[in-house]
Amino acid sequence: MKRSILRTAICLWFLSELCAVPVFGQEATAVKLPLAQMNGGRPLMRVLKERKSNRQFSSAPLPLQKLSNLLWAAFGENRPGSGKRTAPSAMNHQEISIYVALEKGLFLYDAGEHALQPLLAKDIRALSGRQSYVGEAALNLIYVADYSKMERMGEEGRAFYAAADSGFIAQNVYLYCASEGLATVVRGSIDRELLAKVMQLNPEQKITLAQSVGYPQK
Repeated sequence: MKRSILRTAICLWFLSELCAVPVFGQEATAVKLPLAQMNGGRPLMRVLKERKSNRQFSSAPLPLQKLSNLLWAAFGENRPGSGKRTAPSAMNHQEISIYVALEKGLFLYDAGEHALQPLLAKDIRALSGRQSYVGEAALNLIYVADYSKMERMGEEGRAFYAAADSGFIAQNVYLYCASEGLATVVRGSIDRELLAKVMQLNPEQKITLAQSVGYPQK
């Protein structure tokens, strides 16, 4: 009961602060990620055996190299020059964008440049889900579908394929985390209206899922 009251209070406070959420200044530049390492990791069958959801996280941040590897595994470009990605998407719409909520702020993963584009200079991790642990994980990935890229589909088709494509990405993250000994859990319990306002999304952008990632709590 106390946790529910606290959660409501936090949400109301954020609603009152929506117009004051600071963006990074014009001097903010993209964070270029190091090249993803593709020669490590555990055998696939072992990774599948060890894949699981973990809801207990250490607050320790991920090194930039691990973050780079994670995002490339999630939805990076795996065929240089083609724009093709590590996860499939319906009709190759590539409508899913990955927003990365870190302690230092909110970023957008740019797969073409393999970089993080700075968006908001505010820690919004706790808003990426209704669970108490989301603010403790090193990062939260927020999957956002851009329906304007799916004009050939009706509303039902957009929702269906956006959900499926988000699931493919989330599973890539699961497999990477199992390979690297990281904790992760994909989540659907999100105050989407509130989070979309804080992230300053447009009406065609729909939050599908979120996924917490970090070191497991010892």
